[in-house]
Amino acid sequence: MTFNALVVEKDEESGKTSAAVKSIELDDLPEAEVLVAVDYSTVNYKDGLCLGPGGGLVRKYPHVPGIDFAGTVEQSADPRYKPGDKVVLTGWRVGEAHWGGYAQKARVKADWLVPLPEGLTTRAAMAVGTAGLTAMLAVMALEDHGLKPGHGPVLVTGAAGGVGSVATAILAHLGHEVAAVTGRPEQEDYLRGLGATQIVAREELTEVTRKPLESEQWAGCVDAVAGVMLGRVLKQMKYGCSVAAIGLAGGAAIEGALITPFILRGVNLLGIDSVMQPYDNRLRAWARIARDLPIDKLEAMVLPATLSDLPALGAAILKGQVKGRVVVDVNA
Repeated sequence: MTFNALVVEKDEESGKTSAAVKSIELDDLPEAEVLVAVDYSTVNYKDGLCLGPGGGLVRKYPHVPGIDFAGTVEQSADPRYKPGDKVVLTGWRVGEAHWGGYAQKARVKADWLVPLPEGLTTRAAMAVGTAGLTAMLAVMALEDHGLKPGHGPVLVTGAAGGVGSVATAILAHLGHEVAAVTGRPEQEDYLRGLGATQIVAREELTEVTRKPLESEQWAGCVDAVAGVMLGRVLKQMKYGCSVAAIGLAGGAAIEGALITPFILRGVNLLGIDSVMQPYDNRLRAWARIARDLPIDKLEAMVLPATLSDLPALGAAILKGQVKGRVVVDVNA
């Protein structure tokens, strides 16, 4: 039985990689307990790396990327899943060390799957994907540390990106004022459509200052940028409030940061990881997504794509040129 997959290959002499849609067989798939007929996948920053040179994430070639997918179980050697079950996979280094969702079929470990939440389609689940799951984990962490509507504006950096878009929509739906940071002023209407009440120009937060603290402004923050911006944001947090750090688009260092916000204002810096997140917390997050992410807002984020579109989209997301969430119909 053959089916289509987006296969990345590497020329050993030049070290260059190339990606193309090819026909492969079931026997080509890695061994694991559950075979899934994939409906949809999506495009994340890591996918962009794996579609190109690999970014150190891909261990061997040929390789099928795609860190997220949703579909229907066809075969299962694990009693937790049976043929016909709808499932979602995000993380666990699938699409990096293990073949992923850029194919019409995928074979994966049962431990890596979660049941599709009631009320979500496989397409909607991939409009959410790792980006949306990460956004919800960030919101949950902020709530667990005291964030409530009415405490003040919540800042979202990189707001027009995948995580930022979903975080903005969720926070607005929950009743928070949302201040959306973007370096793309043309995205203002899009961000206000997701529920942002304030647009903050990226330039306002990209100058390094040596002040130990700045005026208290933010009741919470979902930060996808790090670098200089996170250093500035930490100094602007209200007393006892928290930043959920989910990305490093602006660099891995926290430039200009000092210890002062932590010891004088009790600010919390919360690290958010979605790759190795435990099963129970994944279920909790997906249940919250089904409840607290408005589907109409989700649909406004979606850019439809096919397997053949992926090489160009992978390059675009690495340049920060993808808005919202890409949903890849692997069967189109």
